[in-house]
Amino acid sequence: MGVTSGLPYDLAIFDFDGTLADSGAVVLKLVNPMARMYGFKCVTDEEVEMLRGRPNREIIKYLGVSPWKIPLIAAHGKKLMAAEIGAITLFPGVPDMLKALAAGGVRLAVVSSNSEATIRTVLGPDLAGLIDHYGCGASLFGKAKKFLKVIKTAGVTPGRVISIGDETRDIDAANALGLASGAVTWGYATRQLLVDHTPTVLLDAVDDIVSRLTAQPEVQAAAVPA
Repeated sequence: MGVTSGLPYDLAIFDFDGTLADSGAVVLKLVNPMARMYGFKCVTDEEVEMLRGRPNREIIKYLGVSPWKIPLIAAHGKKLMAAEIGAITLFPGVPDMLKALAAGGVRLAVVSSNSEATIRTVLGPDLAGLIDHYGCGASLFGKAKKFLKVIKTAGVTPGRVISIGDETRDIDAANALGLASGAVTWGYATRQLLVDHTPTVLLDAVDDIVSRLTAQPEVQAAAVPA
């Protein structure tokens, strides 16, 4: 495959909602209307907070979502998210982070269940142009397939790829393919839940992404406590 650089990773695959984009309020606004439409459990604010500490499969079980309805719910959810696009913004620091990674030689991809059109609109033309590969419309537990397609298209080896997301399913998909995983703590899942799933690196601030992905490997190794 492609020639590797002196950086820790040649390709960073980002999740979108909860990782690059602060869309949590929009998602929560849509949950109960969709619950009534598709016959699963409506949730209170207290239940939402409790579910942040549960893996995705447990959340689905708690809500009583029928597996066969998940693709329908996801498709409808993408349309509703597109209608709320004006309320979705990038997390502070994300534009500068993406620019710094691209300038530093890290290739960028986005894999998300959201639509490419919505993602490109929220990013804006300049940032969207920094993304080398889009893998959009991923099913709830289908990210590994999208990751694999992006990796093959990019022509990099799995050991030179890191997946960065805010949910346990991002870690699980990375593990399934032998990728490194970066878990951001400003998204949906609680920090403790992410820690329990042992990502390669835990990221508590957007700036941490740049420092971890552009540091030379020997510098990173020296920075890890014994």
